[in-house]
Amino acid sequence: RPTQAVCIPAIHLHMSAATMQVSQKDFQKAQEQLKLLKKDPGNETKLKLYALFKQATEGPCNAPKPGMLDFVKKAKWDAWNSLGNLSQDNARQKYAELVSSLVSAESAGQKKEASPEEGRHDGYETLIVTTKNNITKIMFNRPDRKNAINHQMYREIIKALEEAGKNDSTIAVITGNGDYYSSGNDLNNFTNVQPGAMEKMAKDGAVLLKEFVAHFIDFPKPLIAVVNGPAIGICVTVLGLCDLVYASDRATFHSPFSQLGQSPEGCSSYLFPKIMGLAKASEMLLFNKKLTAAEACAQGLVTEVFPERSFQKEVWARLEAYASLPKNSLAVSKQLLRSVEKEKLHAVNSRECEVLTERWLSDECVNAIVSFFQKKSKL
Repeated sequence: RPTQAVCIPAIHLHMSAATMQVSQKDFQKAQEQLKLLKKDPGNETKLKLYALFKQATEGPCNAPKPGMLDFVKKAKWDAWNSLGNLSQDNARQKYAELVSSLVSAESAGQKKEASPEEGRHDGYETLIVTTKNNITKIMFNRPDRKNAINHQMYREIIKALEEAGKNDSTIAVITGNGDYYSSGNDLNNFTNVQPGAMEKMAKDGAVLLKEFVAHFIDFPKPLIAVVNGPAIGICVTVLGLCDLVYASDRATFHSPFSQLGQSPEGCSSYLFPKIMGLAKASEMLLFNKKLTAAEACAQGLVTEVFPERSFQKEVWARLEAYASLPKNSLAVSKQLLRSVEKEKLHAVNSRECEVLTERWLSDECVNAIVSFFQKKSKL
């Protein structure tokens, strides 16, 4: 018994020291690898890296909790605090594993870029834009962020729509890369605002949003949404401005404006009651009801729903057939269908953006977004 009491701790200490040495070496190597990454891994991943680094170097969170409106510091504090009593050795190991996964993902992405997709357009970081078989495809390409739309992505979608409207393609198609169609506005658009800059952020955001929606209103060719997965917020509201909406049966449609202290946009305050009736539109736009693909189709927001297993094959076969139709005939016919309401839609877009500017500056909206991030950090 006395021998066991002495030997077991000795062995344990010896193994711990060796493990710690290897872990420290991997940790230092990971820090060097992180500096070499070319692609921004996104705020969510950066918060994880920050938290693991602090836990690995300082142990459990010991900093005072920042103020509620200091979004950036609070997000960092929440991320670190969420690690609880995770040991420094384990934090080092997890940090190294996360960096390794980022390096592998970037390496795989670089191999894909070495053989670019046929007809791919240059100059996009958040989208993949291709033109093939008379179809310009605009694909949201932030799958690690569920295709959330940040400011850069807004500008790139505007650019892609301008190019698609002028090139030789017959139709344009919008879709998403990965499991999501799009999770809507990247709420980090609201969190990286310096104190005192809220008013400028709101006004600049409204100008960008107004221009974005205007490009959907004015798009001269048939514009088709291929909704491959869940759709949230702005990417749902502009569906009313598309000419066809095809959805996988795993897609959902959600516009949680009041939940975030905001208000409808994308001309949905006008088009959704026309499409689905006032009662159903109110249920969705006021009371945050999430629609299944079948419900959205029954209410007229979606043109047709396809089984997930055959979704891509069936939809693209149909789109290629549409793209073989006479281009000018399609464009002229679309203008006849849309021109009557174009002036009204621009007026609605302007009014919605005015109201949103007021909402973004309200305490109610700020508190709702803070509450959203608090709930998210506890998941």
